[in-house]
Amino acid sequence: MDQLKILDHPDLGKLTLRIGVGLVLFLHGLGRIEGGAAGTISLVEGAGLPGWLAYGAHIGEFVAPLLILIGKFTRPAGLVLAFNMLMTILVAHRDIAFQRNEFGGWLIELNVLLMLGGLAVALLGAGRLSLSGGVGKFD
Repeated sequence: MDQLKILDHPDLGKLTLRIGVGLVLFLHGLGRIEGGAAGTISLVEGAGLPGWLAYGAHIGEFVAPLLILIGKFTRPAGLVLAFNMLMTILVAHRDIAFQRNEFGGWLIELNVLLMLGGLAVALLGAGRLSLSGGVGKFD
């Protein structure tokens, strides 16, 4: 069993999770900011919601992932990210939520994976390998 000791690094695991979830969504959010909010506004309005809610996507897909990456206010950022991904499913992908692609994969698998990853970050916290050092109730 001593061979498994090499895999016993919870803080490195938390960092890996933060990088995976944070980087994927941060780059997506960066593209959203560079491209403007017009497309997201029309999508949100098309779902019967006020257009100003579209700016929440900038927080959920840019600010929250950045905080997760650096490891500051990690728990609330994970919750914001998870909520944002839930909203992408309900607003942008509701028509394909129960469909699979030609290979059998779930069409919203990335959204669900990122949502659960954000929730996992919120539950686990940042860990010692973070800007906060994993200290504080928000990290």
